[in-house]
Order: sequence, then structure tokens, then C-alpha cells
Amino acid sequence: MRSIEICAGAGGQALGLEQSGFQHTALVEIDTDACATLRKNRPHWNVIEGDIKNFSAVNYYNIDLLAGGVPCPPFSIAGKQLGHEDERDLFPEALRLVRECSPKAVMLENVRGLFSKKFDSYRIKIKSELNEMGYECIWELIQVNNYGVPQIRCRSLLIALKEKYFSHFVLPLGFVVSTPTVGQLLYDEMASGGWEYAEIWAKRANGIAPTLVGGSKKHGGADLGPTRAKTAWKKLGVDGAGIADVPPVKGFTGTPKLTVKMAALVQGFPPDWEFTGRKTPAYRQVGNAFPPPAARVISGAIRRALIDGEKYNPVKKEVYHGQERLKG
Repeated sequence: MRSIEICAGAGGQALGLEQSGFQHTALVEIDTDACATLRKNRPHWNVIEGDIKNFSAVNYYNIDLLAGGVPCPPFSIAGKQLGHEDERDLFPEALRLVRECSPKAVMLENVRGLFSKKFDSYRIKIKSELNEMGYECIWELIQVNNYGVPQIRCRSLLIALKEKYFSHFVLPLGFVVSTPTVGQLLYDEMASGGWEYAEIWAKRANGIAPTLVGGSKKHGGADLGPTRAKTAWKKLGVDGAGIADVPPVKGFTGTPKLTVKMAALVQGFPPDWEFTGRKTPAYRQVGNAFPPPAARVISGAIRRALIDGEKYNPVKKEVYHGQERLKG
């Protein structure tokens, strides 16, 4: 199974796709630090640094999957929500690439703000264009904690498959795997510097985290989000006002901060995934990522649908319980 990844960032979604069995033929990303992260962790990946507006997919015709996380500022509740009027809206470019390479499946994620009522007509327009190209679509809100990520992170997810494959696809929405608490997840890292209170801290951090916020290049530094998020982190025993350079050491008193590595673990990255650049851009890469475990489970369902679609004749959608609800 071959894939193209657009707006690849630091590789959250790309890593999940790799884990489910997809091989990337190209990963397109404009941010220099994020490209360096991709190359550092996966030297064999074909990382193309540049604007997707200058990228053509004609040489990848009939590829299995076109995936990506198009920029969220045009639809983010924290922004002006200009939608298609925002120059950063790259949905038109994504649709252009779909026309150029005619992938068997499409997977695009974005913020939950895209489901605001003001964007209803825009979502309908995008789905209509995909329908005209021979795709059937599901557009759903998902919670990443359903996929083992200890974080309250809601994302909009557009899945489109050609008709022969769509009838074999069911989006996994319920709890797929058990989700650890923040304390269970981060205990080893919190204790790695010799902090003698790490176990006590882990017992206090017995819930899941609020949404990590990466911020934009113009706004937002290396902290864990707005006031409400910082308050939620404080209840878990974490100081959300910044990012630490190292874990707490022996004799540390007070409330610890997360390191970039700890934030990455909360996003579902493996411990050995390294982020390049200084602390703020490195954390921004983490906070803007799509959690790999969620990408792995969902792309795995896409992969199964593509395999089954090649094996069997299309079946009626009615036999797939809940499919019509998902399609709405």
C-alpha cells in the first residue's frame, strides 16, 4: 500500500500510516524544522520541502492513499474562522491533488471548528466535489482518547473512498484500546532525573490531559495552552506555563513542567521519536501533530477496505451497521 502525505508536519499521521502498513512515496511539508524531524527519524522517506501549491501529484496516479492534516487556522475557534476566505485554507489544493493522482482513498484531518455551523456549506461543497470525482465520503468528529491517547483532543476527519472500496469501510469510533492516565504514561520520564516524588505525582495525575496546543509561528509560545487548559493541567500536577528543558531532578520541589519528550508521549509519539529545532519550534511540532495511534487505527481500517474491495464485489451499504449514520 502506497501513500502520499501532504502537510506532513513532524510525522504524527505519517507514522501512524506507516504502522498500519502504508509506505510513503512522498511527504510534502513547508516547515524546515519539521522536515528535519522527518529526515532525522526516517532517512529513507522521500521528504519534499516546500509549499503544496507547488507540488504536483500527476506522477502518483492511482496511488492507494492521499492523506494529510491541512492547516487548521482558517477553521480554529481560537482564530478568526475565515474559512475559505483565509489564504491558508489548503482544502482546494488537496482537492486538486486528488484530481491529479486519483487515489483509491483520501484521509484529511483538521480541527473540530470545521464542524461549526458557519462551515456547513463549505463541507457540503467539498463533499460534492469528491462525489463528482467518484468518491463517497464520511466526515466525523473523533476523540483521540478512544484510540489510546491520554488526551481530550477532538478532530474532524474526512475519509473518502472510491465506490468499490467504500462499502467495505467502517470508521472505528468507540474505544479501540485502553487509555493510560497521564501519570501512568509519564512516570518513567518524570522519575528519570532522580525525582523522589515521581511516584506520588503519578498517582495524582490519574486522568487524561486537555488538548495540547502547539500555537502558530506568529502567536503562541512553548506553553500548554490557554488559561482553561493550564487549569486542567494543574489538577494533574503539571505546571502548564511553559516547557522544561529536562525532567525534575532529585530534590525538586513544586509543580513540574512537561518536557518536549513528555508532550510528545502525550500525543502518542514513540519515545525514540526526536524533534529538531529549538524548544519552542520543537514543541510546536508536537502540539500541531495528529496522534499516531489514532492515525494507525483509522488508516488500518482504510487499508482493510482497500484489500477487501479488491477481493469482493461491492455489497449493499445496509449490511454495515451504522454506516449510513457515519455517512451523514
